Amino acid sequence: MSLAGLVAVIAVFRLSGGPPLAHRPSDTAPAAEVARSDPRQVYRPGLLPDRVILTFAGDPATSQAVTWRTDGSLRSAVAELALATAGPGFEKGWHGYDAKAVRSLPARSEKLSAGGVEALYHSVNFTGLTPRTRYVYRVGDGTNWSEWFQFETAANTPEPFGFIYFGDAQNGIRSLWSRVARGAYSDMPKARFIVHAGDLVDNGNADAQWGEWHAAAGWINGMVPSVPTPGNHEYTGPKGLTEHWRPQFTLPDHGPAGLQESCYYIDYQGVRVIALNSNEKHAEQAAWLGPVLADNPNRWTVVTFHHPVYSPVAGRDNPAVREAWRKVFDAAPRGVDLVLQGHDHTYGRSGLMREDNTLSGTQVQTQRGTVYAVSVSGAKLYAGGDLPWMQRRGSGAQLYQLIRVDGDELTYESRTARGDLYDAFTLRKRPDGGNDLLEGEARPGPDGPSGSDAPGAAGAGEGGSRLDGRSAWNAVAAAAILALVAFGVGWAVRGR
Repeated sequence: MSLAGLVAVIAVFRLSGGPPLAHRPSDTAPAAEVARSDPRQVYRPGLLPDRVILTFAGDPATSQAVTWRTDGSLRSAVAELALATAGPGFEKGWHGYDAKAVRSLPARSEKLSAGGVEALYHSVNFTGLTPRTRYVYRVGDGTNWSEWFQFETAANTPEPFGFIYFGDAQNGIRSLWSRVARGAYSDMPKARFIVHAGDLVDNGNADAQWGEWHAAAGWINGMVPSVPTPGNHEYTGPKGLTEHWRPQFTLPDHGPAGLQESCYYIDYQGVRVIALNSNEKHAEQAAWLGPVLADNPNRWTVVTFHHPVYSPVAGRDNPAVREAWRKVFDAAPRGVDLVLQGHDHTYGRSGLMREDNTLSGTQVQTQRGTVYAVSVSGAKLYAGGDLPWMQRRGSGAQLYQLIRVDGDELTYESRTARGDLYDAFTLRKRPDGGNDLLEGEARPGPDGPSGSDAPGAAGAGEGGSRLDGRSAWNAVAAAAILALVAFGVGWAVRGR
């Protein structure tokens, strides 16, 4: 074969798209379409209880609420409760069973028809419990039962404890938020509750998204109580707050009129935790909030809501929230120590702030300030800014926060979905009730400590620099052709 022929063969081979054994989709018959599951069917209710979740509806030292779901065929719903023992003696048929040790309580049931799904939601508030005591419970209809879950009541005096705080879950809930929820639990398996700062789902009326949210955390929801507050994505219809909210979360109803179970507070071992609804009725909540802060016997005060008082993203300011509530925080006799927020899909955290200013120098010793945090736990991420109020900032990372209270110290850690430390600080109470702020070592920059997530970074997908298999073969084939052409030219020159 002549050199020209050899080059022609290689050129034809190169244009064929790859080696003979490389089967491209275009070389084969179209594959049968893969069946895709219908989320409305995947998350349909049945006889067995699902979406079991603990919340607080009263004093966490003496009560514990639980909510669950079944299909509409259930005629009666009950919950069973017993003191936790080392063995299985709370279930009939097992070693040590004592029927007198098990309480059976009828549930309150309500029908919910939403998103093309009809279901019954059931709730029981266990009351008359003993502080600092472990209990087991299960829910069902007397025949079809959930598994047994376990919880522990709060102490009725201040004691050390920890809790978890999540910003928006909202998107990619089952596939991507689940590892954040489970990672947070693995880092703090004895967390006493979980704060959700709004936008738990993307469409509050989509039952399948609530199915994803409950499935992502799974049994954790049945063991660790949730303290949720609604975001704007729980306000997705003309009726305001999604119809799913109140049936599936049994919460205190002592808030302002029209905001029951979306504006409330609990006292937990020396901390008052206040959940506000930043979507509506700001003035009414400010009037309610003043006395709640003034008549507060606790050493620490934590407030959570969705829309930030100070946004970490330019152009996403919430002046109505700031003007209504910030001055109430500042005026509180004991102050507000920490505000936990969501909404902006990035990370920002202040120093001690008062009257829109960061305290410094002697101001820290003479005035009480509040730390404001904004975080995100889901996969929808925005680029953050570098605004004057921000002591720490970061973007491009899914995060969870671990908060511990021990006497005169509150410690805060923000961690990435990988578990890496992202931000940390400690608040230390002074005798006058104010706080000293001790910064941690983690200092996230504009793109977070893991670096930029922009296209073109190492390992990038679309828009990046990684070569796929076909591109690599094309490059090799082109190089071979050029090498042969060069060889042929050299051979011809030497033959002259």
